[in-house]
Amino acid sequence: MIEAKIREQIIALMKREVVPAVGCTEPMAVALCVSRATEALGCRPEKITALLSANILKNAMGVGIPGTGMIGLPIAIALGAIIGKSEYQLEVIKDVCPEAIEQGKRYIDQGRIDIQLKQDCCDKLYVEVICHGGTHTSSAIISGSHTHFVRVTRDDEVLLDEKAGSSDIDDSGDIALNLRLVYDFAMQAPVNEIKFILETRDYNLKAAQESLKGNYGHCLGKTMDRPLSHGIFGNTIFSRILSKTALATDARMGGAVIPVMSNSGSGNQGICATNPVAVYAMENENTEEELIRALTLSHLTAIYIKQSLGKLSALCGCVVASIGSSCGITYLMGGDFERICHAVKNMIANLTGMICDGAKPSCALKIASGVSTALLSAVLAMEGRHVTSAEGIIDKDVDRSIHNLTVIGADAMCATDQMVLDIMTRKS
Repeated sequence: MIEAKIREQIIALMKREVVPAVGCTEPMAVALCVSRATEALGCRPEKITALLSANILKNAMGVGIPGTGMIGLPIAIALGAIIGKSEYQLEVIKDVCPEAIEQGKRYIDQGRIDIQLKQDCCDKLYVEVICHGGTHTSSAIISGSHTHFVRVTRDDEVLLDEKAGSSDIDDSGDIALNLRLVYDFAMQAPVNEIKFILETRDYNLKAAQESLKGNYGHCLGKTMDRPLSHGIFGNTIFSRILSKTALATDARMGGAVIPVMSNSGSGNQGICATNPVAVYAMENENTEEELIRALTLSHLTAIYIKQSLGKLSALCGCVVASIGSSCGITYLMGGDFERICHAVKNMIANLTGMICDGAKPSCALKIASGVSTALLSAVLAMEGRHVTSAEGIIDKDVDRSIHNLTVIGADAMCATDQMVLDIMTRKS
């Protein structure tokens, strides 16, 4: 049994990284930063300047903002100032209403918002907001993770400075993971200690159900449920897993005011780590305890991979989350640690190199590709088959295989990331 102190650290890490979010987390992080700077200012800002890292800018340009029918950062920033509450964290604009949207549109038309790329920014996740109102100026900075404030000021007064020891971030969860530890924790932790993970199922399957009430994004989830798709894919566990996962992603990327449970700062990753596992467990009639352990394995695997990949990267997050869901599904199929390692290697051999070209409605397509691969990898693993160390970037050791994936995503694909941003910003 894993000792209690280590279990406490892992649980703290999970509770910090698996949290509710409304809308895409990058524009919500910017709105959160705006709301905190506005609160520090003490009045609605007359002018807002947002300085953003390239990855934040990339992920916020083409995604729907919940409840607005609008796309992109300007309306998110305006609403962060008008109705945002920093205490809501990534649900910062959940109080959005038609009146606030109209105020936000006027705010944008009046030219009160200036969005810039932060030059020479070494942190891929960086948001700096400067607000002016009357004779006063305030600022707030988020860095490292989507809700991690490192500095807040009002005029010459420093209200928060992480380096001065005033950070409210709990570091107790910073434990270095490996796949064996992830697996042992998921299998051995007392069920009552990890039962909270069922909230991911409740949130993310509800998002899929709510998505049926509208036409969001490219309607991939709905399309998967139609007769033509059933004729191609069948009305099977496979098609229902794809549909339920794509439905939730459609709604989130399409700007629905529907909260999802995120993973490592990404709602799409949270959906992808949850819905395939939860739907498979229902279809396979697994017990609640088995579902709890499978969801824990899935989400914690994704968190582990993100520890070395980083919150934002050139590698699509669905790769990470799909690896997690493949592990969870393999376990639900009756797989042991060896089979789960096989599934991980199969996933890495297939999906490595899928680029992130920003958050947008078509993310549902990439997630569907990841989930399809997750199921294929799990089935192959259960047959005792896996990609070997003689092939490509796969190593005999599963953790080294994961490192090979993350070093490509975090380092080798940096030039790709810059090219993607250049293409996105040059489009007319």
